[in-house]
Amino acid sequence: MVWCLNLAILSLIISQGVDGRGNSEVVPVVGRAGESAVLGCDLLPPAGRPPLHVIEWLRFGFLLPIFIQFGLYSPRVDPDYVGRVRLQKGASLQIEGLRVEDQGWYECRVLFLDKHSPEDDSANGSWVFLTVNSPPQFLETPPQVLEVQELEPLTLRCVARGSPQPHVTWKLQGQDLGQGHGQIQVQNGTLWIRRVERGSSGIYTCQASSTEGSTTHTTQLLVLGPPVIVVPPNNSTVNASQDISLACQAEAYPANLTYSWFKDSINVFHISRLQSRVRILVDGSLWLQAAQPDDAGFYTCVPSNGLLHPPSASAYLAVLYPAQATAMPPETPLPIGMRGVIHCPVRANPPLLFVSWTKDGQALQLDKFPGWSQGPEGSLIIALGNEDVLGEYSCTPYNSLGTAGPSPVTRVLLKAPPAFLERPKEEYFQEVGRELLIPCSAQGDPPPIVSWAKVGQGLKGQAQVDSNSSLILRPLTKEAHGRWECIASNAVAQVATSTYVYVLGTSPHVVTNVSVVPLPKGANVSWEPGFDGGYLQRFSVWYTPLAKHPDRVHHDWVSLAVPVGAAHLLVPGLQPYCQYQFSVLAQNKLGSGPFSEIILSAPEGLSTTPAAPRLPVTEMAPPLSPPRGLVAVRTPRGVLLHWDPPELVPQRLDGYILEGRQGTQGWEVLDRAVAGTEMQLLVPGLIKDVLYEFRLVALAGAYVSNPSNVANISTSGLEVYPSRTQLPGLLPQPVLAGVLGGLCFLGVAVLVSILAACFTSQRRAVRHRHRKHLHQDLPLIFSPTRLSAPLSAPGSGSPDSVAKLKLQASPVPNYTDIQPCQTSPLLQPVDSSLGSPRAVLPGAVVCTGAATEPAYTALADWTLRERLLSSLVPAAPRGSLTSQSSGRGSASFFRPPSTAPSAGGSYLSPTPGDTSSWASGPERWPRREHVVTVSKRRNTSVDENYEWDSEFTGDMELLETLYLGLASPRPRLEAESELGAKTPEVGCLLNTAHIPGPEARCAALREEFLAFRRRRDAARARLPAYWQPVLHSEQATLL
Repeated sequence: MVWCLNLAILSLIISQGVDGRGNSEVVPVVGRAGESAVLGCDLLPPAGRPPLHVIEWLRFGFLLPIFIQFGLYSPRVDPDYVGRVRLQKGASLQIEGLRVEDQGWYECRVLFLDKHSPEDDSANGSWVFLTVNSPPQFLETPPQVLEVQELEPLTLRCVARGSPQPHVTWKLQGQDLGQGHGQIQVQNGTLWIRRVERGSSGIYTCQASSTEGSTTHTTQLLVLGPPVIVVPPNNSTVNASQDISLACQAEAYPANLTYSWFKDSINVFHISRLQSRVRILVDGSLWLQAAQPDDAGFYTCVPSNGLLHPPSASAYLAVLYPAQATAMPPETPLPIGMRGVIHCPVRANPPLLFVSWTKDGQALQLDKFPGWSQGPEGSLIIALGNEDVLGEYSCTPYNSLGTAGPSPVTRVLLKAPPAFLERPKEEYFQEVGRELLIPCSAQGDPPPIVSWAKVGQGLKGQAQVDSNSSLILRPLTKEAHGRWECIASNAVAQVATSTYVYVLGTSPHVVTNVSVVPLPKGANVSWEPGFDGGYLQRFSVWYTPLAKHPDRVHHDWVSLAVPVGAAHLLVPGLQPYCQYQFSVLAQNKLGSGPFSEIILSAPEGLSTTPAAPRLPVTEMAPPLSPPRGLVAVRTPRGVLLHWDPPELVPQRLDGYILEGRQGTQGWEVLDRAVAGTEMQLLVPGLIKDVLYEFRLVALAGAYVSNPSNVANISTSGLEVYPSRTQLPGLLPQPVLAGVLGGLCFLGVAVLVSILAACFTSQRRAVRHRHRKHLHQDLPLIFSPTRLSAPLSAPGSGSPDSVAKLKLQASPVPNYTDIQPCQTSPLLQPVDSSLGSPRAVLPGAVVCTGAATEPAYTALADWTLRERLLSSLVPAAPRGSLTSQSSGRGSASFFRPPSTAPSAGGSYLSPTPGDTSSWASGPERWPRREHVVTVSKRRNTSVDENYEWDSEFTGDMELLETLYLGLASPRPRLEAESELGAKTPEVGCLLNTAHIPGPEARCAALREEFLAFRRRRDAARARLPAYWQPVLHSEQATLL
C-alpha cells in the first residue's frame, strides 16, 4: 500500500513540473542502515551571495518540516532527526545514522524573503526519495528448544524484515524442506506438521535471506512419546542347564526407561521357578541361569517411560533335552469290544524317535497280540478291548539326546462304552418358526455325557438340550437346517449318531460347487442346488466384467434365468479374454437365497483356423438390436429397472415396451409408452413375496427388436407395496375368471329379481282394480255350500286339495237308472212361483218317486235350460280350467260349470265350509243336493296344477242371467216351444260310472263341452247387438 502511494505521488510530481529553478526531476538516493546519505537540493544560486532566504525540508507524512534554517539562526530540527541532520553544499541535507524508518519522500523548499511573490510558491520545491537498505532481521521466531507430545499438530513461525524484503526458508537437519512433503508443509515462512511423530524430532533451521545478507534461527524439536526398541531380542536355543541372555535396547524422550520381561504373558518375576534364576540388566537384557525344559517358550521385552502405550518385542527360547515321559495316569480305562488307546505322555526336544513298552514288567511284543499296533506318537492302539489288554504298562521315550527314563506304571481296566438307548430318526421335517424336539439318550460305565453339535456351520443361541439330553430347537430357524450329531462320551469312548433336519417354509439355501467352463465367447456355468425350503426353486446366473464400467459401478450385473429343473446354463455373448465374475442365485415363492461364491473366468477367443467358405447370406441381420444390460434393483418405492439403449438403431429410437410375468405364467405387457430417452423405470404396485421377471422390447419406426435379457427379482422382505395398479394381468386367470363370473351372475340375478317383482306387483294391481269394478262376486261354482263337514272329503278345505283333483271313477249314482222325476220348476210357466233359489239351480232334480210326464235326466234338464237361456240373455264370458302337469302328464278340461261334480262342489268351486265365497249378493246359491262327494282316496299318480281363465263363462253369470231372463215377461208358449224343440244332443245324463279311466272321462267331458259351446254360439247369434257379452280379462290361478 505504501509503495502504491509513493508511486502515485511520484507520478503527480513528474506530471506537474516547475518553472524557474524548480526541478521537475526526482533524484533517488540509496543508503544503508547506520550509514549517512545526502539529499541534494540546487534551489540556491550557484554563485554570489544569495538573497535573504529560508530553507525548509519536508517529509511526506509529517505535519511540520523536519528541518528549517533561517539565516544564521540555529535550525529547527524534528525530534526524530535531532543530531542526525545538517545542511551541506547549499541547501542539500545530510542524514547520518540512517534508519530503516527514514526511508520515504523528502521535499526541499527555499523561500527568498526579498523576492517573494505568490507565483513562486507553487514552483519552489525539489523532491527526493530516500531508500534505506538493511540486512534481514527476525521479528518473530520459535523457541530454541521445543517439546511436543507425539501425534499432536505443530506450527513453527519465522517473521523477518529488511530492505529489500528477505525470503524465509526452513531446513531439517541441514536438508532444505522447500514447500514441504508428507506431514510437513511450508508457506510464507511458516512450517506446519499435521501429526508429530518420533521421526519428526530434530533441529529445524529458519533462514531469512536478501541482497543485503542473511540471518538464521534454529529450533530443536523434542517429541515426547513412548520408547522405541532399537535392539529387539532374537530367537535362541540352549541346552538344558546352560545360561542364556536375551537382548533388548530402547530409546525414548524422556529417557527414564524401565524394562519388563514376560514369559507367555506372565511377568518372569511372578513365576516361582524363574524368580531365583532371572535378572534384568541395565541395558534391558534378560539373563536366565540354568535353563530347564519348562523354560522353553516366548519371552517378551516391554520398555516404558510412562507415556502412551509402550512397545514390545518377543523371541522364542528353545531348550534341548532328552525325551522324557510326563504325567502317566495310574489307571487307563478301555472300552469293552471297541477300539482303545493307551497313551504315553511324552515331551522331547529334539523330536521323539520311538517309544518302548513293557507289560507287567516284561517287554511288550506286539506281534503276539493280533490287532495291536503303535501309533506315530508312541501310543498303543488296541483294536478290540478284551481280557488280553488287562495289566500294568510302562513306556520309555527316546530322541536324539537319549531318554530321561521310563514312565510310571499305569493299570488298564475294561469299562462299558456309551450305548444309545434312544436314537433320533434319520430325518425330521418341520416348518420354520415352530418347535422341534429330537430325542437322544445313552448309557455306559461311567455314565456318558450327551451333547449335540451341528455339522459344518455352528448354531448359537437357539439350540438347547433338556434334562433328557433331547435337542430343542425353539424357534426353528433357517440356520438350523442341516445335519446334527448327538455325541455320547465318557472316559472310555465316544460314540455319535446323526440326523438331518429339514426346515420348511424358508427361502432357498445357497448353491454350492459352482464351476465355470470357459468357451469361445461364452461360458458354461454349473452348480449343485441347495435345499429349496419346501417350495419349487428357480435359479438365475449373474455375471459382470471384472473391470467395472466407470459410470455404472453398481449396476452392471446382468442376470439370466435358468430353465426350471436345470442346474447349468450356457452364458453367450461374452468378450473373449476378458475376466468375468459369475454367481448363482436361487429363488422360490418366499424370496431369494444368498448369492453363491463368486467365480472368475475368462471366455476363450475364436479358433484361428480359417473357416470353410459359406454361401452368401440371404437374410440380413436385424437393424434394431435389443436393449442391453437390463437389471432390476429393489427400492423402498418399488422395483427400479435400469438398462442400456440398443447398440444398433436404424433411426431415431421411438420407445420401449415393458413386459413382465409372475413365475411361469405368460408374458404380459406392463407399459407400452416407455420413452426412448429413458434408461431406467420404476415399477410400483407389485405383490409381496412373489418372483417377477421383466424384459424390454425396443421400437424404432417400423422396426421391433428382439426381447432383452430377462431381469428377475423377488419382492420378499419389502415392507410396503401399493395396490396393483400396473400389473392386473399377473392375477391368475382362473381366479380372475371366477371373480368376473361371480360378479356377472350376481348382477343378472339382481336384475331378474327386480323384473319379477315388478311383473308380480303389476299383475296384482290389475287384479285388484278388476275386482273393484265387478258388481257381483264370482259365480256359484266358486261358492262353498253350507252343508255340514261330513259331506266333504278330508283335506278338501285346502285350495291345493281342491285344485289337484284326480280323474277317478265318479261316485255319483248312475242317473240313467233312477226313476223319472218331476219336471223342474224352470219348465213351468213364467208367471208361476219359483220357490226357493235352491230349486232353480241348473241341473237340480226333484225326485217325487213317480211322474206322469216323460222321464228326462238332469243332463236333459241342464241342456234345456241352456237352450232357454240362449234366447234370453247375452252370452257370458267363457272360462277354462287347465291342468299343468309337473312332468307326468297334462290335460285340459272344457265343460259347462253346471255339470262338474266334485268333492264338495264343482271343479272350480271352493271346499265346503269356506266362507270366502264369491257369490253375488247377500245370499249364496245353494248347492245341488244330488251331487255326491268323491272318494277320500287320492290318486297320486298325477300331480296337476289348474289354472282358471275367465274366457269361458261361469255358473254365476249363467244363473244370474237366467234369473233375470225368467223375471222378465216372456210368453210361455215360447218357452214351451223351446222345450218342445228337441235336438239330437239332448239325451240322458252322462253315465260316468261306466267310463274306464281319467282319459276316457276327459274325452267325454270334452265332447259334452263342445256340444254346449255350439248351442251357446247359436244362442249368441240370435241376441241383439246391445246384448253381446263383455269379455273379462281376469284370471284366477290355483296352485
